[in-house]
Amino acid sequence: MADYIPYLPHLNAVLNGTSAILLFTGYSFIRARNVAAHRACQIAALIVSSLFLVSYLVYHYNHGSTRFLGTGFVRPLYFTILTTHTILAIAIVPLIFLTFYRALRGDFIRHRRIARVTLPLWLYVSVTGVIVYLMLYHFYPHA
Repeated sequence: MADYIPYLPHLNAVLNGTSAILLFTGYSFIRARNVAAHRACQIAALIVSSLFLVSYLVYHYNHGSTRFLGTGFVRPLYFTILTTHTILAIAIVPLIFLTFYRALRGDFIRHRRIARVTLPLWLYVSVTGVIVYLMLYHFYPHA
């Protein structure tokens, strides 16, 4: 196994956290009507999330899955978070592309409409990705 593989979960958590910060910052910029800064943050979030996806796929292709060793109440909590995170991570991809597509076309009325759905889901996926990482690798580390 390549030497970098064990570090990818940590990198993935940083990328997820960075994406969440960029998304929230971009939202703050558009609320302040700073369109250029909003655009820059959202494009950066897309790039960071894309890097995450590549890193995630490389890690799981080479490593497989990691068992969660937590017990008691935390076990169903972990799997609930993981399940919602996974389902929404799959569902969010076409929403992200549709949101960006509408912005690039200048269709800002429809962009705003879909962004009101995309943003909270994308934030949820980014934040829960960090939570899953923390639970899996720090709070209940595997053998």
